[in-house]
Amino acid sequence: MFQYKDLEIWFSAGSQHLYGPETLRQVSANTQAVADFLNKAGLPVKLVFKPIVTTPDEITALCREANYAANCIGVITWLHTFSPAKMWIAGLSILEKPLLQLHTQFNEVIPWDSMDMDFMNLNQTAHGGREFGFIGARMRKPLSVVTGYWKNKKVQEKVAIWMRVAAALHAEKHLKVARFGDNMREVAVTEGNKVSAQLKFGYSVNTHAVGDLVGVISSITQGEIDALINEYEESYTLAPCTQVNGEKRQNVIEAARIELGIKKFLEQGKFGAFTNTFEDLYGMKQLPGIASQRLMQQGYGFGPEGDWKTSALIHVFKFMAKGLPGGTSLMEDYTYDFTQGNELVVGAHMLEICPSIAEGKPLLDVQHLGIGGKDDPVRLRFSAKPGPAINASLIDIGNRFRLITNELETVKQPHPLPKLPVACAVWKAKPSLDVSVEAWCAAGAAHHSAYTQALTMDYIRLYARLHHIELLEVNENTDITQFQKEILWNEVAYANS
Repeated sequence: MFQYKDLEIWFSAGSQHLYGPETLRQVSANTQAVADFLNKAGLPVKLVFKPIVTTPDEITALCREANYAANCIGVITWLHTFSPAKMWIAGLSILEKPLLQLHTQFNEVIPWDSMDMDFMNLNQTAHGGREFGFIGARMRKPLSVVTGYWKNKKVQEKVAIWMRVAAALHAEKHLKVARFGDNMREVAVTEGNKVSAQLKFGYSVNTHAVGDLVGVISSITQGEIDALINEYEESYTLAPCTQVNGEKRQNVIEAARIELGIKKFLEQGKFGAFTNTFEDLYGMKQLPGIASQRLMQQGYGFGPEGDWKTSALIHVFKFMAKGLPGGTSLMEDYTYDFTQGNELVVGAHMLEICPSIAEGKPLLDVQHLGIGGKDDPVRLRFSAKPGPAINASLIDIGNRFRLITNELETVKQPHPLPKLPVACAVWKAKPSLDVSVEAWCAAGAAHHSAYTQALTMDYIRLYARLHHIELLEVNENTDITQFQKEILWNEVAYANS
């Protein structure tokens, strides 16, 4: 899977020849200094300084080269002086990579006593950037703008968010999703047009026979299994039945074999995400519970019952969040607590919740599963960390894709669940349980979601805008009447997206 260290963002300032060679030399030196400083500031993707652009031909050449550079995932431009925007039309019309306008200036404060016209001509971001903003709006480009002094931490944080989203979009274009088996029968929302998804997002989704996966699982050696079980014993608390000589120890051995087999299959095919379904486990001895959990923690996307859209979205979110605190997981709203004034949602799934969101050391356990008709599966049990979170659902609404989010406050699990042998998260939905559910259903959001404690809405809004897909947000300010109107307005706004 892709790594940030392999990627780069190109950084070039715009100017023109009106101000003379000395000014252009200073613009170039200042741009190089900004790039060098930001590269030392801990941004997630390397900035590559590119010569300043002063003519339409230079701008077009920069954009064309960026398109064809395999490791270039985006372009940042800085309008250091005034750069007439008609010069940018040809270049921006062909640019396919994300574009950020860094609306900054080399000096932090105005040199009130010494500022003259030469200084003014050199430092024209304040109105040069507005000229650039116009052409971005006129061309309907999804231009991102970050304003402020380039040494300011808040400015760097905003640039870092844009970099992470650009990196995720780059990885998404190379993502392959393996579906082991098809959809859960008769389920609607997990279906969708895979060709439309590849056209819009770039990732490919294809089915692979469960029998082919079983062949890889069968090739796993005992030595590989023993090594992975040692890792289990070091990483988790093992329930008595799963320990050496425990009655379910063989189930653990088989679960390790399945995990190693799935990972080997994914690595061989260069897949970044996968799905399976309990209705098609041909040749497998148990549903891959702990395998799906641990592979998600390693960055793979996962969707149950053939849900490829959720699987791809989880991988994208995990790539976006590399190195950030907090985790990202598959989630499903399972049941409600309607206690008045303290309404709660228990989110879980049969087995497959990612331990990246766990509070404390997970318990490795084997318990009966009443569906699937296989041996009792191994799973990790834990409660999610308290704190802010987001549920996101990507659906195929027929003529377009729609992304729906709900902001949450995950709480400490108020009571033990001794008879529910799964990992789970308990949360308060914003603005309230009734409004959030009514909005979620009105938007057609799925019962599966990508749950993240690592990303904020800033990331998700930018992701939706760069893809030009519909985004419906359910949050503290949601009014159900206005939300339903927004759905109607979006039928017009996104009719041809």
